[in-house]
Amino acid sequence: MEHFTPIASLLGGALLGLSASLLLLGVGRICGIAGIVGPIVTSPRKESRWRISFVLGLFAGGLATCLVAPATLRIETDRSLPEIALAGLLVGFGTRLGNGCTSGHGVCGLSRGSVRSLAATLTFMATGAASTYLASHVLRGAL
Repeated sequence: MEHFTPIASLLGGALLGLSASLLLLGVGRICGIAGIVGPIVTSPRKESRWRISFVLGLFAGGLATCLVAPATLRIETDRSLPEIALAGLLVGFGTRLGNGCTSGHGVCGLSRGSVRSLAATLTFMATGAASTYLASHVLRGAL
């Protein structure tokens, strides 16, 4: 466990929970990134102000972190650009297939006791573990 960061993880989780709670209390919407970003593209006029504000807030948070502590955003990987692109496409496909993403199902759905979100989150985690194993141990030389 060379990248064990309990304090940063605790603070990040608390901020995520706070933002999800504020969005639910303030706007009455679930904090699922796919459900927030998707309608900006597919139906731009539908509740776009708060959706765009939320996405801009995500970028602002990343920019602030980059300015204050740039090392926290540094990612080192031995994966190629095509591998990363394929992974992104598969995540996007899974998000559409599962009617939501890990933030919507895993954070907000589970906290509301949603059985559907429990099934989705278990599926996300099992698929992620299997994909990681396959990519790292079975297909590593092929990609």
